[in-house]
Amino acid sequence: MKELLGQARARLEQTCALIRRLVECETPSGDAAAIERFADLLAAELPERTSIRRISGGNFGPHLRCCWPTAGASTEGQILLLAHSDTVWPAGTLAGRPFRRWRGRLWGPGVLDMKAGIAIAIEALRLLEELGRRPRRRVVLLVNSDEEIGSPSSRPWIEREACRSAAVLVLEPGTGLEGKLKTARKGVGVYSLRVTGRAAHAGVDFAAGANAVLELARQIQRVASFTDLRRGVTVSPNVARGGDRSNVIPEEAIAEVDVRVPRLRDAARLDARMRALRPFDARCRLEVSGGLNRPPMERSHGTVQLFALARSLAAEMGVVLEESTSGGGSDGNFTAALGVPTLDGLGAVGEGAHAGNESVLVARIPERVALLAGLLERV
Repeated sequence: MKELLGQARARLEQTCALIRRLVECETPSGDAAAIERFADLLAAELPERTSIRRISGGNFGPHLRCCWPTAGASTEGQILLLAHSDTVWPAGTLAGRPFRRWRGRLWGPGVLDMKAGIAIAIEALRLLEELGRRPRRRVVLLVNSDEEIGSPSSRPWIEREACRSAAVLVLEPGTGLEGKLKTARKGVGVYSLRVTGRAAHAGVDFAAGANAVLELARQIQRVASFTDLRRGVTVSPNVARGGDRSNVIPEEAIAEVDVRVPRLRDAARLDARMRALRPFDARCRLEVSGGLNRPPMERSHGTVQLFALARSLAAEMGVVLEESTSGGGSDGNFTAALGVPTLDGLGAVGEGAHAGNESVLVARIPERVALLAGLLERV
């Protein structure tokens, strides 16, 4: 591990330059042309031996499947590296917040989530190649274009590759400035509550109206009470709309409800409660739709073993590595739910994902490159 770390430190400037090139190619979710440009850039950056396949993501732009076959590699499954090319930042953000290196950090939209993670994967493979060392298994890097909006087109490809894999390593950023790895994530879901009432003049014909906004407000209070912090279940009505004019009793209202659950059995229990909702006002109609779109990544035996290996490799470099649980989801949720050992948070160390202070700690980049390279050798 010390040899890997030393070489990763020697390559730090090249790694930072690669991260800059990736950040400066903006990739908003849903901008197929921008994602296509990024796919071209990434293909040019990958080692020569890489086998690259472009997978159609429809309006989201292409997903990339990048494969490194290794002579004499284990036939008992591949290692799947998961990353995503899309970011939450709209086109043009870079003009107001350009990439920069300042106060020991790299700054820029998407630098932490997750352009630096992609660069770490490329550098880890390049590192092994330069040192004449090799992964134990075939390595597949899957870079999807729609993770930030729930991976609607890439999920089948992620799950297909996961079923061929002995382990999945996810290049999302680590937790906090400590860079903790993620051994569990909550499942994520969105429900929609739609109320249809009866419109009427608020002054002339008040009694004839059935107020959809009032009904929705009561439903919002009810579903918010489903939160159970002791179990780690949260139910958060975050968007509500209804009514057109102040003097008209509203006929329609809608709310969107974010749910987070640490275990699959919690999701089933919560879904049953959501489907059992009934109107307070019998004159109103209530429609409940949606549900869980990312299953929980539960802390499994296989994931614990992967973390133990990562922690021991980090210790060889003099780095203390800890684990964490995240309330947010990633594509690792899909692979863990299939029973495949999944270790998340192996990307960059920094802070401010999805925020204006998004940044990566430069000094921590070499250890993450070396750690990933070490895992590819040992898993």
